[in-house]
Amino acid sequence: MPDLFTIGYEGSIVDSVVTSLLGAGVTHLLDIRAVPQSRKPGFSKRLLGGTLAAAGIRYTHLRGLGTPKAGRDAVRHGDVGAMHRIFRAHMQAPEALADLARAAEIAAAEPACLLCFERDHTHCHRQIVAEMLGKTVRHLVA
Repeated sequence: MPDLFTIGYEGSIVDSVVTSLLGAGVTHLLDIRAVPQSRKPGFSKRLLGGTLAAAGIRYTHLRGLGTPKAGRDAVRHGDVGAMHRIFRAHMQAPEALADLARAAEIAAAEPACLLCFERDHTHCHRQIVAEMLGKTVRHLVA
């Protein structure tokens, strides 16, 4: 059973993220941002997907596993606890449950990594998603 990895790209460049993924043996990146766009060069959906493909890593965006706007706002205001409550409530929605099932299917088949922005996994919803998937989790740092 492959491990599940997580990574945040805050403070990193795309090449460092790809190097970390390759070093860990990740073959599939699961982008769990609600909005897969970034002001950081190379981290918007299409560019990131292309960079990963060139490195031999598959890319899947799972919008249903993204944090709702209210949760993102809570983190920006330093209220991680509120984000966790908002996100856990969000995970009852049909789209969230469907994407969680898809993530579980991918992670059961190959080494996969959950991607979001925050460098510290304890301040990010990817920690909650990883727990919900019930796998051994390794948090990568780019």
